[in-house]
Amino acid sequence: MKLRFLGGTGTVTGSRYLLSDENHRLLVDCGMYQGVKTLRRRNWATFPVDPSTINAVVLTHAHIDHSGYLPALVKNGFKGKIYCTKATHELCKVLLPDAGFLQEEDAKYAFRKKFSKHEKPEPLFTEKDAREALKHFESLHYHEKFEPVKGFEVSFTPAGHILGSSCVHVHHKGAARTVVFSGDVGRQNDLIMRPPEPLQHADVLVCESTYGDRTHGESDPEGDLADIITKTAGRGGIVLMPAFAVGRAQMLLYVIHKLMGQGKIPKLPVYLNSPMAIKATEIFCQHHKEHKLNRAQCELMDEKTEFVRTVEESIELDAVRYPCVIVSASGMASGGRVLHHLKTLLPNPRNSVVFAGFQAPGTRGDALVSGAESVKIHGEYWPVKAEIHNLDSMSAHGDYNEILAWLEQGTLKPEKVYVTHGEPVASDTMRKRITEKFGWPAEVPELFEEVEI
Repeated sequence: MKLRFLGGTGTVTGSRYLLSDENHRLLVDCGMYQGVKTLRRRNWATFPVDPSTINAVVLTHAHIDHSGYLPALVKNGFKGKIYCTKATHELCKVLLPDAGFLQEEDAKYAFRKKFSKHEKPEPLFTEKDAREALKHFESLHYHEKFEPVKGFEVSFTPAGHILGSSCVHVHHKGAARTVVFSGDVGRQNDLIMRPPEPLQHADVLVCESTYGDRTHGESDPEGDLADIITKTAGRGGIVLMPAFAVGRAQMLLYVIHKLMGQGKIPKLPVYLNSPMAIKATEIFCQHHKEHKLNRAQCELMDEKTEFVRTVEESIELDAVRYPCVIVSASGMASGGRVLHHLKTLLPNPRNSVVFAGFQAPGTRGDALVSGAESVKIHGEYWPVKAEIHNLDSMSAHGDYNEILAWLEQGTLKPEKVYVTHGEPVASDTMRKRITEKFGWPAEVPELFEEVEI
């Protein structure tokens, strides 16, 4: 059996791993690249393996950097099945068509405003392509064993990152070898998600390293958020929170309403302006047994949030000038409705913009938290006068201490660890920490590198 790294190396996006034997190919994750232009260009490159030769795909979770290329894969010839957990399937029904729709809208907007270098900008895939890809999905429960490809036995265990997120366990019967893909690993004490389930066995482990070179620190994120909202409202400003539609949007809504209920922040209107995040919040409430919040807490979050569904409502919200909190996608300010809010709110020093998760290099979110004096949105530069905050400790990714603690909880003794899904320094630091703590041989693979399992 061979493992080839088709993405997710040297960066935190574009996760794609190919397992193969003499007769079959199994792709684990099929993500889009995000961030700097050189990475985004990879989305448009010919897929490194002919999609028609891939027999099946297995997903760790629904986030676009792990699932977002699937519509393009199907469009370019993939005909097999796509396997994932039940909640991941429900979220992909929302995320993938929305991603296609947004790409179509962005292409139209770029054409209308003439800020694209292409005479007629085209989307990578359309909403129709995404709905076609969803016909290939098949969902399973955690711990349920299945055989997506002859000779490859697979199961999922909870990874604690977002709803439906999993570690993918692949056992090759012929080689009698087991490879475990960590996917994105959650926190040990997340505000809304349960911790990742400990791993018991793997001959080879593929482990993420988003926070491989740093910790989330000892700060009090709820206290920090309360201070930001209170001070911003006190000066008549608006708090804008760019948030991932799945995971962080729900966590932020929960914390905001909790702080209001405790009297720690003033009672303000709270808007969720993202059709995708609205649907994801509904799914989150439906699957309340998979996270820490009970049904009553989910309903409270749902009832006290004003959902902004239509384009007309979004435009009206953009004209609001009274203190309020707006949660809108995307989490790295790379697209979606949040861009229109940023154009309106960034030039005013009374306002605050709060990021609550990892910002990939090259994204607007990264530029803003790094102190940019202006950012380019829809072909124009907009001055940054608003206060910018980065509550890193609200990230859904475990830091290196949390991942090491998680790896120690089970009975894992892999013969080899491949460290992926991180910036170069983060991945290499994580490699060293794993080897020093456990004595396991670990290395950081190169893009397109192939290894024997």
